[in-house]
Amino acid sequence: MSLFGRHRWFLAAGAITAAYASVSVLARKGHGLTAFADIAGLLIMLAAAGVTFGNARRRPAQERSFWVLMTMGFALWTCNQSAWFGYELILHRELPDPCFFDVILFFHTVPMIAAVSWRADIRKQERRFPTRLISFLTLFGWWIFLYAFMVFPYQYVLLDIERYNRYYDILYLAENGLFVAVALLATLTSTGAWRRLYLHFLGVAVVYGVGSQFLDRAVVNGAYYSGSLYDVPLVVAVVWIAAVSLSAREWGLDSSENQLDPQWRKLVPRLAMLVILSLPVLGLWAVFADDSVAVRREFRIFTVLIAMLVLGAFLFLRQFLQDQALIGILAESRRGYESHRRLQNQLVQKEKLASLGALVAGAAHEINHPLTAIMTHSEQLWGKEKLTDQQHSLLRKIVTQANRTRDLVADLLSFAQQAPGEKILVDLRLLLQRATQMLESRNAGKGIDVSISIEPNLPRIQGNANQLFQSFVEIIENAMDALKESGGGSLVITAQQLGNEVLLQFSDSGPGLREPQRVFDPFYTTKPVGKGTGLGLSAVYGVIQEHEGHISCQNKPEGGALFIVRFPVAASTAVHAGAAGA
Repeated sequence: MSLFGRHRWFLAAGAITAAYASVSVLARKGHGLTAFADIAGLLIMLAAAGVTFGNARRRPAQERSFWVLMTMGFALWTCNQSAWFGYELILHRELPDPCFFDVILFFHTVPMIAAVSWRADIRKQERRFPTRLISFLTLFGWWIFLYAFMVFPYQYVLLDIERYNRYYDILYLAENGLFVAVALLATLTSTGAWRRLYLHFLGVAVVYGVGSQFLDRAVVNGAYYSGSLYDVPLVVAVVWIAAVSLSAREWGLDSSENQLDPQWRKLVPRLAMLVILSLPVLGLWAVFADDSVAVRREFRIFTVLIAMLVLGAFLFLRQFLQDQALIGILAESRRGYESHRRLQNQLVQKEKLASLGALVAGAAHEINHPLTAIMTHSEQLWGKEKLTDQQHSLLRKIVTQANRTRDLVADLLSFAQQAPGEKILVDLRLLLQRATQMLESRNAGKGIDVSISIEPNLPRIQGNANQLFQSFVEIIENAMDALKESGGGSLVITAQQLGNEVLLQFSDSGPGLREPQRVFDPFYTTKPVGKGTGLGLSAVYGVIQEHEGHISCQNKPEGGALFIVRFPVAASTAVHAGAAGA
């Protein structure tokens, strides 16, 4: 883009200012100049408000707060300019002094100060947004209080034009000085296109602040009239902001991470605290040092009490939100710690199973060779006819223990050789029903009531049907063994979809788990010697991990054990379900 194209809006602003200044110099004081000044001023204000409103609607969300506050400032400014238009051109009267619209003129700068100090160039944390907003509302409420405390006693309580103008000018000067200070701080602590934007607003604040003081002096001295050169700084400020707002659409105002010094980040909360602390001081001054008449002094004391009530409510609300945010951070930290600990336990369990599997596989193979020899020679010896009854009894015990050892070796090899296997789409409904029916038939008449509840249209998962079936058998069988020890009870099996997961729950009414944290440890068992190796649930853990699932167990508050198994829904099933839902 050419140099003219990049600065076209600023050139247009300069041309408008030059035309307005030319009319102010060349035209004589009269109704024509007044009409020109009021109409031109109102149109310029409306155009600038329209530009900032357009930015508030079209710009990204991070910028929107800046332009919304600027639009609020221009709305108040335009309202004041409309008063001049109405009084001088429609009512043909001079604007009264003091006037209600002086209040609107005073407060139009406050949203602009908030727009710059809000720092839209810095990416905000969502949880801090309400507390920052309350801090700004506290400062805004303090400006309202300060105006009521200093100016209202001479404007609405007992009219005193001289003191009214004096205190109004002092407070307006302080407000414009704050605008300059905020814009300067934003310029020094920002980068890129935002620094350029804040630098322009710094220039606007200086021009308008200086020009407004000259205009106020002219009003007091009776030298001001609409269309005079005293209006030129106002026109410069308005068209400058409009030009900046239009040009900013092409500047790429990208928000960045908060790189402010921590001391600057604490500025707004500290100012809010200072505001609260200033109220008792001003109240004491009104009681003991104010030399005004009683009605003004009473008004000021009443104003302080109302401000303490309102701003105190803001303070308590801010503290409440901070407490809630801290509680949320603490809960989030606790959840993160528990997730980290659970993940760590899973990694330890995986490493434990992997290393133990390699050890067990080697040991089982080594045991298998002498065990085969023992079985073979025992069978040969059993075939001889010249054995005594005592020898037959001892030989029978040898064969029984050898068979038990062989079963143990088979379990060890099964545990150690958990091959991934071929995975296909598996219907968990069928596997659960088959495992339940098989074990119910084995435990008929034992006082065990098994109920199964499976959600309709339960999605399939990607897995090995045989491995999953054996895992379900192991979980259900352990639950039934626990129920048999306690003389019977109920086992409830549920299956449902939660988001992109399938959730299985095995809940029994037995005695519960003695050590839930050790249930999946290899060789851990609470069964009597000879009735369990402690490898079943360890193998189940490995199978479910291989299927990218998760298994956990716990004791229920009302008694009994609860095993929870989660599997991810197969991708093709999830896509199909989404299409069906659509």
